[in-house]
Amino acid sequence: MELFQAKNDYILQSGDRALWCSRKDGTMTVRPATDLLLAWNPVCLGLVEGVIGKIQLHTELPLGLVLIRQKALVGHLPGNHKVYKITKIAVIPLSEEEPQELELELCKKHHFGIDKPEKLAQSPDESKFLMKTLSQIKSNVAVPIKKKVKENKEKERLERRLLDELYKIFMDSDSFYYSMTYDLTNTVQRQGDSDESNLPLWKRVRNRLCQRVPEVDFWVIPIIQGFVQVEELVVNYNESSDEERSSPETPPQELTCVDDIHPRFTVALISRRSRHRAGMRYKRRGVDTDGHVANYVETEQLIHVHSHTLSFVQTRGSVPVFWSQAGYRYNPRPRLEKGEKETIPYFAAHFEEQLKLYQKQVIINLVDQSGREKLIGDAYLKQVLLYNNPNLTYVSFDFHEHCRGMKFENVQTLTDAISDIITDMRWGWVDQAGVICKQEGIFRVNCMDCLDRTNVVQAAIARVVMEQQLKKLGVMPPEQPLPLKCYRIYQVMWANNGDTISRQYAGTAALKGDFTRTGERKLAGVMKDGVNSANRYYLNRFRDAYRQAVIDLMMGLPVTEDLYSIFSKEKEHEEKEKESQRGAQEQVSLLLQTYMQLLLPDDEKFHGGWALINCDMSLVDATNKDVDVLLLLSNSAYYIAYYDEEADKVNQYQRLNLEGLEKIEIGPEPTLFGKPKFCCMRLHYRNEETSGYFHTLRAATRNPEDDGKGRMQFF
Repeated sequence: MELFQAKNDYILQSGDRALWCSRKDGTMTVRPATDLLLAWNPVCLGLVEGVIGKIQLHTELPLGLVLIRQKALVGHLPGNHKVYKITKIAVIPLSEEEPQELELELCKKHHFGIDKPEKLAQSPDESKFLMKTLSQIKSNVAVPIKKKVKENKEKERLERRLLDELYKIFMDSDSFYYSMTYDLTNTVQRQGDSDESNLPLWKRVRNRLCQRVPEVDFWVIPIIQGFVQVEELVVNYNESSDEERSSPETPPQELTCVDDIHPRFTVALISRRSRHRAGMRYKRRGVDTDGHVANYVETEQLIHVHSHTLSFVQTRGSVPVFWSQAGYRYNPRPRLEKGEKETIPYFAAHFEEQLKLYQKQVIINLVDQSGREKLIGDAYLKQVLLYNNPNLTYVSFDFHEHCRGMKFENVQTLTDAISDIITDMRWGWVDQAGVICKQEGIFRVNCMDCLDRTNVVQAAIARVVMEQQLKKLGVMPPEQPLPLKCYRIYQVMWANNGDTISRQYAGTAALKGDFTRTGERKLAGVMKDGVNSANRYYLNRFRDAYRQAVIDLMMGLPVTEDLYSIFSKEKEHEEKEKESQRGAQEQVSLLLQTYMQLLLPDDEKFHGGWALINCDMSLVDATNKDVDVLLLLSNSAYYIAYYDEEADKVNQYQRLNLEGLEKIEIGPEPTLFGKPKFCCMRLHYRNEETSGYFHTLRAATRNPEDDGKGRMQFF
């Protein structure tokens, strides 16, 4: 659709329809396209894909018109319905000021011979409202927003920060999807039960997921936040794996079209995030006074074969009691905010709505049954017992206990235990004639965050159901599992789903994602989890406050936090961190330089040095204090120098020739108690031709704001 700028309005035009949006007060009116002739000096700014809505970031700022600037086709759902992902947005301030260059796709009908109006020269006393966006930062795309002259610089930076977050929400997390012909907000089963199929798409929208806007049908696009992926798979048991095909020992095979001789099916994942209690991890936990829970996501897995569409639905959502975590510590301890009796009516309100939607609920609680998570798990179980509803089933599975040692394949213990429940629950099944079968009940899976553990378990349950469905349809033989290639693609889909939901709620990709993708837990995945956990700490500490404010504004809710105070604290924190890091770096640099000159002979060239901690459990001193180590590297040897901080000197050192270095390992630090907190490296070397010696070292500090790159450079 074309976007025009007139003196008093912005005008969106598509065919014979036009939507006028006032630049003075944001009022929207629908008018015939021919009314464009009545506008004062309309200029075509370019093409946009649709309207998202209006937002006001601050009471003193004008409304901003949010438009879909660019979309990407995700795939086709059954019935050839196209699904799109929003990849870029544009925000136009609804004011009388001239907009800056939007860099929209040019309209072939109008752009030739029409120049955009030159920017009017403005005096120092005129109002200016400058909006910087993420796209400006990354691709030099100017997005207009103006700032009143002589406003406080802190306020200006805060405004920019909020707008940056708005752009990141839409453009960095692959979060927002829409279809012009398919109702993404409702499951296949709900669509089959509904008598609203003749209504316009936006009027069929499920209230939990989208806010209904009383506007005309054509201009209202129902948009979901969540995840959508669609893949077409071929069930071919004769097809070799990619590794086998790439082996030189495998003779080349003639190319044949397998689509005609092997069954094929379409699999789709649709995750729908609730608009209620929306927000970031440490800002939104548990239940609210309306019975809505944080991070509530409904995930539907669709299987389509010929004219048959089969649907299986699961949900995830925060433990529905009043609890929180003070997010300004790394891995903070959870706490209950209300007592048992106070919680009862709100817990009941949550499950009354759930049972109304899904008839039966099977709770799968994955939180630890010991340690700090036990408090929340126990409170959950008590509320279930007090609620005492026969349609509510409670299953507890201590994920970390059963999958200890990265044995995530032990999730099968759970799926085997609930196999009868899975079978009895069935699934939704429709064809051209109508509804064949209905899903009776739903699995409601949760861990603390409803992210990492939850996604692994939901993927395992969904796989069991999918194999049952495909066997029922005759696509798979009764006694065989899904072909490896199909299963690999399926795993990647669920891993992508977990990563996307995690970025929306915690700001980083899902931990344990490597298992969901490959079926194996690898050392590289453990290290990546450490980086993601540290990133989550940083994101919560400051950025979450801004993102939460933008989410609240999008939902039409008041912003409760003092953002100016947070902004000032962030700046103060950054300055202190920089000052501290500069001091530490100078001290370490001086120390390394000193001992490089003392220890290295003249014929060796110094290549680098690092201040580390020795984390070999057999060598750490009995007081459990960190043992400081200087690692010096030359062209022919490396030096391990043990530094006594109290004496401020190196009291012993080892020189080892590089020829004797056998291998370098990286992984979690060894620890006698609890979970490892650091990644470390182990240098294996020979001593007088005898192997089996090693040094185990880690970074001297655990900086949660580091993205992992700085800590791991020496690896």
